[in-house]
Amino acid sequence: MTSLSSRRASRVATAIAGFAIAALALAGCASGSDTPAAESSGDAAAGFGDLTVQLSWIKNEEFAGEFFADSEGFYTDAGFDSVTLVPGPSTGAAELISGSADVALSDAVSIGSVVASEGAPLKIIGTTYQKNPFTVLSLKDGGDIATPEDLIGKKIGVQDSNTALFKALLAANGIEESELTIVPVQYDPAPLINGEVDGFIAYLTNEAITVAASGVETTNLPFADNGLPFVAETLTVTDDAIANDREKLKAFLVAEIKGWTMAVNDPEAGAKLAVEDYGKDLDLNLENSIAGATEQAEALVVSDETAENGLFTISEALQDATIKSLSGAGITLEASDLFDLSLLAEVYEENPDLIAYAG
Repeated sequence: MTSLSSRRASRVATAIAGFAIAALALAGCASGSDTPAAESSGDAAAGFGDLTVQLSWIKNEEFAGEFFADSEGFYTDAGFDSVTLVPGPSTGAAELISGSADVALSDAVSIGSVVASEGAPLKIIGTTYQKNPFTVLSLKDGGDIATPEDLIGKKIGVQDSNTALFKALLAANGIEESELTIVPVQYDPAPLINGEVDGFIAYLTNEAITVAASGVETTNLPFADNGLPFVAETLTVTDDAIANDREKLKAFLVAEIKGWTMAVNDPEAGAKLAVEDYGKDLDLNLENSIAGATEQAEALVVSDETAENGLFTISEALQDATIKSLSGAGITLEASDLFDLSLLAEVYEENPDLIAYAG
């Protein structure tokens, strides 16, 4: 079967104008959410009906929290008749604007580019990943790229969709493009393994794991730890939903927090849900899925910020760091243009017991 990495489509990319225009055209045909706003978070009798979540990628362990929320009945407990998880790849912006999705799991770069270039009415209301999973992957006995300075003089395999991000990484570290060679690649890390490139843009939870699992020693240069922090797997909704479906979104956040609490505390069980149930038709590798679920649970989803204030929170410092990273990629925004954390704040004020997620 073709590897997951070779099947990955564009996940984090600067949205092109044509996409944004098409999405906004769809908005003209859809006047926000079709679901009436719930009367209050305590109106369990009325319920919230159905909800559609657009995932950024295939149904693998990246969405273990959503799988727990569904399988454990947290969505039902929150008042939903059903929650449909639609597999990607997708940035989710078009689906949100057209009204075919109520929530999208996306990233700050994809959403920020559409907001900045076209004024798309979207906001990030929380984030699964405190740290983005991008890395420059290299072989220990090859490029061995452990610091930004190690990039100099090297050949780096970069996918088209990630070129702007990689150039932003260079800019953040004062490195000129002329000091290295960018080699266009796809998502299969074969060029790295074959020695055609010294480094390869990868995910810490995907190619970094599968390449290491093949028996070779690897080195990672995570973007988030080297001048380019931004949030990923963001929970994104429309401005209209925030205004008119506030209690519905808050109920969804409650279920999500409960689901990701389980995913953080038992990544192996989350991986098994992906391999044996939700992604059973994808021929996922259980060992690699457990490794990916563990990596995200320990290094990406949690932080000092979440330990103090709860999962999905985005501190002002992280918002500012994200905005600065987007600026390096040519996306100019203020934090208030991209983030609205007021719903999450209300959720934790009303449910303070959810803050303590650690098992």
